[in-house]
Amino acid sequence: MSISGAGTIGRTIRKFVFVLLLSILVCVGLLAFLIYTSLHRQDDPIYLANNGLLGVVTLLSLMSGMWSWRKLQWDGFDQPLKVWLEARIVLLTDWLSGRFSKLYLFLIPLLYLLVVLSIHVYFEAKPFVEVLHTEESVIGLLVGAPFGLFVSYRGARAIRRYQMEQLGFLKDLHRRLISNL
Repeated sequence: MSISGAGTIGRTIRKFVFVLLLSILVCVGLLAFLIYTSLHRQDDPIYLANNGLLGVVTLLSLMSGMWSWRKLQWDGFDQPLKVWLEARIVLLTDWLSGRFSKLYLFLIPLLYLLVVLSIHVYFEAKPFVEVLHTEESVIGLLVGAPFGLFVSYRGARAIRRYQMEQLGFLKDLHRRLISNL
């Protein structure tokens, strides 16, 4: 494969890394928000429990994103291009088609609910239970939920489709690389 082919592979891998870095930044921002709001709402145990659960899930996601980033960024300059590319294809295929590839379908509603409740209760400046007893708040949450979930699922599906296209491109490059040997 030519030098330009190796550059194409690098650019494609960087597209996966970009999505991971964006995910890591969102996790860090959400954790900062959770810490800030929890410090200002220490008298509301239900709010703290909501933020604590969301924080644990976000922290796990952050660690997973950083681990994934490290696995993709591992250079392996001592390997032939074919072996290096095969390792990334196996890794990306496992992420996108493996055992936990559909986990986001179950996590999106949970995370959406926890994030919306955290933001809504914080800006209402009332205790968690009181906010849920307010008719306007409940109606707003119920009306906004379908729209928010639709946008969340649509965004996740678009990212997944983009990643699958990039994976298909890498597989095609790998097939061409093998056929040229």
